Amino acid sequence: FAGDPRFNFILLDKNVGKRKAQIVAIRSSSGDLVLNVDSDTTLASDVVTKLALKMQDPAVGAAMGQLVASNRSDTWLTQLIDMEYWLACNEERAAQARFGAVMCCCGPCAMYRRSALLLLLDQYETQLFRGKPSDFGEDRHLTILMLKAGLRTEYVPDAIAATIVPDRLGPYLRQQLRWARSTFRDTLLALRLLPSLDRYLTLDVVGQNLGPLLLALSVLAGLAQLALTATVPWSAVLMIASMTIIRCSVAAFRARQLRFLGFSLHTFINVFLLLPLKAYALCTLSN
Repeated sequence: FAGDPRFNFILLDKNVGKRKAQIVAIRSSSGDLVLNVDSDTTLASDVVTKLALKMQDPAVGAAMGQLVASNRSDTWLTQLIDMEYWLACNEERAAQARFGAVMCCCGPCAMYRRSALLLLLDQYETQLFRGKPSDFGEDRHLTILMLKAGLRTEYVPDAIAATIVPDRLGPYLRQQLRWARSTFRDTLLALRLLPSLDRYLTLDVVGQNLGPLLLALSVLAGLAQLALTATVPWSAVLMIASMTIIRCSVAAFRARQLRFLGFSLHTFINVFLLLPLKAYALCTLSN
């Protein structure tokens, strides 16, 4: 495409990170809309059209497509992550969009209104956390800035983007650590924003942050009971198991795919790996 006059490639002298590279490209652009696509992502042929149709409403500042794992069939982990993406898009993001505010337009496939971006770039570029520059969580922070500017953010379920996901636990947990820190940081910003949004968004944000805490307390209480009384905490075990089965059954019904019953395995990853990781993220937010 280098010889095609419709394309302009910007080669930076060194790797300055995703955020600064984005900013250079946005300031050099001239279209009404800016599409962000990660380098490991492949778009369906109609994605640009479908996102652009959603952006015809001038009240919409950003819109994201539905993410799927392009390497879903590689390992048991990629299959779980693909189902995790479906749930995140078609439950969480879809519900938030119903009330006009998707809280994170995901980096692999998100379209922005350029006129709004130009007004927000200085804030985006100079984001600090405890006095230090923030160099991850670009998509979530940019979405929060759009909402602070009074614009809506949307989800387009039939705009499909296939992205490569981690196929081993080590890279997956490192990714989840970055995302957890980003979520905690920008949730602090979002709290001040919530009164101006629909009340459902307050319930959603509080629930997403309170849920893992309550689950962690349940697990710790169960382990304490096992250690102190040598009895199995069956009530906690049965409650977590029943919630898992209900959640996966509803997803299997909505997606019309029995494979979602297998997402029950993700509960073990959540309880024994992701909860401790989120606790570590919370203790190391300045990292």
